[in-house]
Amino acid sequence: MRMNLIKTPDFWVNLRALFALALSWTLFSTPGRAADRPNILWIIAEDMSPHFGCYGEKVIQTPQVDRLANEGTLFRRAYVTAPICSTSRSALITGMYQTAIGAHHHRSGRGHVRLELPAGVQPVPGLLKRAGYWTCNGSFPSKPGAKGIAKTDYNFQWDPAIYDGNDWAGRAAGQPFFAQIQLNGGKVRDGKDAAEEMRRVLGKLTDPATGVLPPYYPRTEAILADWALTLDACRLVDQQIGEIRERLEKERLWENTVVFFITDHGVSHARGKQFLYDEGTHIPLVVCGPGVAQGKVREDLVEHIDLAATSLALAGVARPSGMQSRDVLAADYQPREAVFAARDRADETVDRIRSVRTERWLYLRNSYPERPPLQPNHYKDHKPCLIALRAAEAAGQLDALQTALLFPLTRPKEELYDLSKDAHQVRNLAADAVYQRVMEELRSRLERWETETPDLGRSPEPETQYDSDMAEYLGKRHNPEIEANIALMKRWAREGK
Repeated sequence: MRMNLIKTPDFWVNLRALFALALSWTLFSTPGRAADRPNILWIIAEDMSPHFGCYGEKVIQTPQVDRLANEGTLFRRAYVTAPICSTSRSALITGMYQTAIGAHHHRSGRGHVRLELPAGVQPVPGLLKRAGYWTCNGSFPSKPGAKGIAKTDYNFQWDPAIYDGNDWAGRAAGQPFFAQIQLNGGKVRDGKDAAEEMRRVLGKLTDPATGVLPPYYPRTEAILADWALTLDACRLVDQQIGEIRERLEKERLWENTVVFFITDHGVSHARGKQFLYDEGTHIPLVVCGPGVAQGKVREDLVEHIDLAATSLALAGVARPSGMQSRDVLAADYQPREAVFAARDRADETVDRIRSVRTERWLYLRNSYPERPPLQPNHYKDHKPCLIALRAAEAAGQLDALQTALLFPLTRPKEELYDLSKDAHQVRNLAADAVYQRVMEELRSRLERWETETPDLGRSPEPETQYDSDMAEYLGKRHNPEIEANIALMKRWAREGK
């Protein structure tokens, strides 16, 4: 029997209401009812290694991060796939190796040569927004009257509409949120008045004499002072995490929010930021919230890009086909046998380093062995720690190991470190005949990763893209140091160096 629908004015009103209800149901319940899904918060600190109590740091106390770890899961072996902010963040937000999406050069795609994401690759906030989440990206502490979203630093073209704002306060009643909160982290120690500012906030600063340095740094007054500020930056981040938690609890959001705490890469120091040793790639990763195991310590290898798939799974959103991220909280999670990292051009400084890490071994391949590891780089050369190191070298204050690791004129094409015996990666075993079988295995593993992912950085960066990005980097300013470095990079390339 066919029903006759009489289309009265009330019919159209009701139909519109029904359509609106269906749309609302689609937005806020597909897949699953979004209001019942957890809020997801990424707290991301800049330039910081895991100097927190729960990771074994003894000099300072970090009660808030330690509390997160006690109430959630701590990943002891978490690593970034890139040791510099824009490449790391490009990988994190897409769940893809930066080398697989063409975002592997720092601050690239900013000039007239733009970079587009490969087909099918989408930033996580956009996926969550379409699933009914309010998406936001803010900083802490935020500046009074701050508008716009906080740091993104993505090396590709993206739609700002993937973010609804810089705070979750604007969301609809009952709407879950995905939030990123950016912390200055280790960058605070580089300011002119960094010590006084941290003293004002923290009350008392860490005594430089208590610092425990890795063997490749000299115990000079300047280096120890900088190291103490590094630890105080961790104390400041710890305090800020406590304040973020306090807000969530006050707004009765804590119990339904999964919190991820990470850093974008390791500390900005000579062998840290921009390099693939532990100091540059090893990061804290603590996850706390509903459904997350409490008081658990994970020893398996994970990559920072795994936040993408894990967050999508928490929200009930299907992982896009081809996403290289893994859901580390899945019941059927298969641990990674190895993790990979890549360093390419950093600002004006051309480089190409690749690494593969297993439970025991770290293998690195340097594509420019005829260049020194600390090539000229305007950004890093003006860091207090690098200024102090170069002054120590000039004053003859470095021992043989420190000189060999920090200031050689060239570097080995390959490096191999036994992590079970050499936590600071100071003894290169690559040339030792005893370890050639290990070398062959790790070479093959790295080559497979480069082919399968694929690694778009296997060839040198086209000069057109380099020139485009350098023009954007310089802008309208005339900087003789940067311009000289650019000229040097081009000369070395012509010379095959």
